[in-house]
Amino acid sequence: MRFFSTSICFLLVTGILPPLPYVGAIRGADTISYEEVQAASSLWTRQKGQDWPRMLGVNYDSRSTETGIIKRWPASGLGVKWTADTGVGYGNGVASQGRWFQFDRFGNKERLTCYHAETGSFLWKWESAVEYRDAYGYNNGPRCSPVVDGDRVYVYGVAGKLACLSIADGSERWSQNTNDTYNVLPNFFGVGASPLVYQDKLLVMVGGSPVTQRNQDMSIAKPSGSAMVAFDKNSGKELYRVGNYLASYSAPVIQEIHGRNVCLAFVREGLLAFDPADGSKEAFFPWRAKMLESVNAASPIVWRQNILLSETYERGSVLLGLGERGLSKLWQDGTSRKEQVLRAHWSTPLLDGDYLYASSGRNEPDTDLRCIKLSETPQGDNLLSTAVQWTDRNRDRMTGLLVDGHALMLGESGLLQLIQLEPSRRTVVSEMSLATTSDSRDGKPLVSTPCWAPPVLSHGLLYVRGADKVVCLELIPE
Repeated sequence: MRFFSTSICFLLVTGILPPLPYVGAIRGADTISYEEVQAASSLWTRQKGQDWPRMLGVNYDSRSTETGIIKRWPASGLGVKWTADTGVGYGNGVASQGRWFQFDRFGNKERLTCYHAETGSFLWKWESAVEYRDAYGYNNGPRCSPVVDGDRVYVYGVAGKLACLSIADGSERWSQNTNDTYNVLPNFFGVGASPLVYQDKLLVMVGGSPVTQRNQDMSIAKPSGSAMVAFDKNSGKELYRVGNYLASYSAPVIQEIHGRNVCLAFVREGLLAFDPADGSKEAFFPWRAKMLESVNAASPIVWRQNILLSETYERGSVLLGLGERGLSKLWQDGTSRKEQVLRAHWSTPLLDGDYLYASSGRNEPDTDLRCIKLSETPQGDNLLSTAVQWTDRNRDRMTGLLVDGHALMLGESGLLQLIQLEPSRRTVVSEMSLATTSDSRDGKPLVSTPCWAPPVLSHGLLYVRGADKVVCLELIPE
């Protein structure tokens, strides 16, 4: 199949390609026709690699199986394949079936834009009206990443709009407003936990309150048994709900523990674990700072059948075991910030074997990048132990992914670093500043800060989202 049209003008004149709405300047090579989009299940021409269809990647571990990365970057940095202007929002996009899905806000509408993943050519857009204003002065756009499953893509808006769309043309298959349906009181920063697909279900962190509670005050908010809601992914019908807790900003994950799949949802009050097939085997462990404005945002990590939780406001980290009697504490961080081994804010730590590579600290002054060893050796009153191997006081909160023996870290300052996975020392192999490198299209920086969305790697292409642009870089040559 020929994927690329040689002339957009010819296609428009002949009527093969309908007029496409303008969604911001795009620097890409070619344009794909509407018929070609609908006819192709996948638009990839790059033969090697894997999709990154959801938050944290295929296995919810921010790890790519791709190899052959460029390790020594030229002075100008990695090659730019395309860039596109984004709207308002914090969530990263996802790459699947040769398409890049970007979810942002433009004016009073939330918009999912679908691009060709290799060239940045615009394919289609879907929009929905939204009313939301961040009470703390942060931006008013969506925080969640899209989720691609087969021929569908799901989005979860900042005000609770949940929608299922066709990846071929963006047509809406079903939608509902979870804030209205479940009486969700406005959380501090809106809806921020990306959903996931498991079998025939779309699992969504909702966290509704009793219908009698309409004062919109989080300080006295009470849960109503809808911490996690499972919807039929084809129809949007509710299948079950589980957990009498409120929502957080931590994306729930599915992991295998002791031979069975478990959904781990780090809700506002702590960890909720259950069987994603039917909501049974519910277990809970409380883990939240006492201060009202605290949030749980990093996703749970599973190490040797044990579950790591981390927050940055007060309590730090904890390692839990999951057994027939529920969740039990195996190790707990110190009581003071200086004693705490890990204080992950919104960046999920990266696990490589027995070592964590993580950004620790709440704000710029106290933030560092560190390597932590996890061990089954008892320590004091704890059944497990941890130890910091090295620390870099970079004061730059970072997100990242693991690939080809390296951690690829993106700082909120726009600094992109390739770091060797070494527990003994921190070795930066290559780096480039996206905030100071010029975009050849307009002469402006490739991205504006802050860069809070984690990077995505698919079929050798690295996608980085800043405050106003998404940039596609070539990390693995074709």
